[in-house]
Order: sequence, then structure tokens, then C-alpha cells
Amino acid sequence: MLKRLFPHPWLSAVLLVCWVLLMNDVSPGNLLLGAVLGIVIAFCIGEGLWLQPVRFGKPWLLLRLFGHVLVDIVVANVEVALLVLGPTKRLRPAFIEVPLDSTHEIALTALISIVSLSPGTLCAELSDDRTRLIVHVLDLADEAALVASIKSRYEAPLLEIFAC
Repeated sequence: MLKRLFPHPWLSAVLLVCWVLLMNDVSPGNLLLGAVLGIVIAFCIGEGLWLQPVRFGKPWLLLRLFGHVLVDIVVANVEVALLVLGPTKRLRPAFIEVPLDSTHEIALTALISIVSLSPGTLCAELSDDRTRLIVHVLDLADEAALVASIKSRYEAPLLEIFAC
């Protein structure tokens, strides 16, 4: 009975806290309105909008992936700075297609974020069937090497981390 009235209690609680923080008021009326909104919104969302459950296969790999991403961002910042400060004729912008092995929402979101955070690359599109990622590259020297690098440095660890 309680589960039917409060289908997602944690979401309702988070929405209540967000409401109070946005309103910057902890009055009883504001708390009541926030609680009602949190319950109604959580009830109306339904089960169709929830992501797949997250299962961590090897969470310790997250530290290694974080290290790779951090190093790659620093190196890419230096490379992009040198490219931008140099003659623009040297730039070789291109769109590349990266085939994907995962369709897990969280892993794909993390991969898209990582690629977009790296200076010089930007995810332009995820195919409708979630099998290809279109990436814009500021300076493309070797497409196959870049695709292999994205798959081995980012996608492979994400597949292991999220047990996809």
C-alpha cells in the first residue's frame, strides 16, 4: 500500500530538498508544497523513464579511467593551444564514426561526456540505434588510431566498470 502511494521515496525526498533550496524558505507551507510536488512528480514519472539498473563490475577501474581522462585532457589542452596559436592551415578538422559495443545508458553517457570534455573532440551525434558515435575532431591525423584509442582507453574500461 505504501509503495503505491510513494513509488519513488528517494526521488520525492530529493525533489523536496531541491524545492526548499530553490525557494530559500523553510516555512511549513513551503515544506508542504515541496513534499506534495515531490510526491506528485515521482508518481507521474512512471517506470518508463527510469534508466537500466546500474551494476558495477569492476568499480576500482574507475580510478584508472579517471587517471587516463585527466592525463588526456591535459595533453589535449596543450595540443589544442599549439594548434590554435599556430597557422590555421595546419588544422585538419573532420567527423569520424566510432562504432560502439555498449548500449547501456550510463556507459554511453559517460563515454560521450569523456570524449566531449577532451579539448579538440566533440560528440556530435549518437545514432538512433546507439551503435555509432559521430565525433568532430579539430585535427585528425589518423582516423583508425583515434577510433582505436577511444575504444581502448575509454569504452573498454566503461564496459568493465558498468558490467555491460
